[in-house]
This record gives sequence, structure tokens and C-alpha cells, in this order.
Amino acid sequence: MRRADRLFQIVQLIRGRRLTTAAFLAQRLEVSERTIYRDVADLQHQSVPIEGEAGVGYRLGAGFDLPPLMFSVDEARALVASVRMAQVWQDPALARASQVALGKILSVLPVAARAAAQSMAVYAPPTGLEPAVQATLQTLREAAQAHRKLRLQYSDAQGQPSERTVRPLGCFYWGKVWTLVAWCEARQAFRSFRIDRMAAVQAVEGAGGVFRDEPGKTLADFLREAAPPEVMAKWSQEG
Repeated sequence: MRRADRLFQIVQLIRGRRLTTAAFLAQRLEVSERTIYRDVADLQHQSVPIEGEAGVGYRLGAGFDLPPLMFSVDEARALVASVRMAQVWQDPALARASQVALGKILSVLPVAARAAAQSMAVYAPPTGLEPAVQATLQTLREAAQAHRKLRLQYSDAQGQPSERTVRPLGCFYWGKVWTLVAWCEARQAFRSFRIDRMAAVQAVEGAGGVFRDEPGKTLADFLREAAPPEVMAKWSQEG
């Protein structure tokens, strides 16, 4: 890769993430971290507002942007395949949004590239989540984003029912099964709940239904406890 191309790729990788480490950039671009440090310093000298420092991470300063990029045929094919699969396993709102976003992307591609992307030979038959599970997934996702507590009527693996008040933190897909990771107020601990075992989900109304992140009760805390270091390192780079 030419150095000019590498500098451009560095900016693109940094612009798409909240914080990007030199180690991640070096791995993606197949160069040493020392090379990344030198390249970032040169970009900063050229007035590209990259904030941060070696050993911490980098991000682009507010207000800086580049013109939109044209996708390659392979990139467009990857997007088509991803959306086709995601629509079967996402909640309805995300599925619709992903289809609209893909349409906008395809509309600006040259005709030949658009035709090649749409002919991608990867399909996902509509045999994914049941409609009720899809609707529940949307409720959980929106509650996690809004920091809204939920009451769950839930049955465990042995079929024993219980009612829980939880702080929803994130939805995880395991291949045909979605789970909700949450802070359970009854157990005062992190718990994972299979969405297909939820009989009912209800938002906790009023001011008491909104929660704030507290040390020891966040998704980052859960990941530190549950995920191997190498998985955490990868997730930390994925925006």
C-alpha cells in the first residue's frame, strides 16, 4: 500500500470510531505501531484535527469531515448480504431502517456496480425470529437505548416463572437466539435472559423508571467480567 493511501485509510478508520488505538490501526493496515505513530503525527502537522496520543487512542476533532466515499463492488455486495441476513434476525424497526439505508447507498452507485451488488448470491429465507420475539426485541433495544427499566415475566430453563425488574443493557445474538443482558435488581447482579422465554415485558413508568449508569452496573462492567481480554479488545474498537 502506498503511504498516501495508508494515510487516507488511517483517517477513514479513525473517523468511524469513538476511539481508535494505534494497535488496531497497525493490525488493520499491516504495519508497525511505530509507523502509525509517525503517520498520525504527519497528519496532525498537515492540519488534520486528530486528537489523542500514543498509548491512549485517537479520534477526529468535532466539525471535521470528508466528502462521502464511493463503495467498491465488493463493499456494496457485502452490504447487500449483511442487510439480507440482518432483516431476518433484527427487530422490525431496525430491519426497515437497514433496508432504507441500503437503498440510499445503492442509489448512488454506478449502474453496473448496483446490478452486481443486487445480484449477490447470498440470501436469508424468512424463517428467522417469530413476530412476537421480534416485537419484544425492539422493546428491549429501545429501552436499553433510553435507559428505561423493565419488568419481565420470565421462565428459566426448568420452566420456573419469575418476575424481575431489570436495567436493560444490551441485546446479544447467539445464532437463532437473542438474549438480553441486564442488571437484575432482585439478584443485584448481571443476568442474561433469553428473549424467547419472556412471557411479558413492560416498561417501568414515571421518574423511577429511568436509570443512570452506575459504577459496577454498566454494560462495560459486564463485558469486563464476562468476556475474555481478546474479545474486549476487539469490541472496544468497534465503535
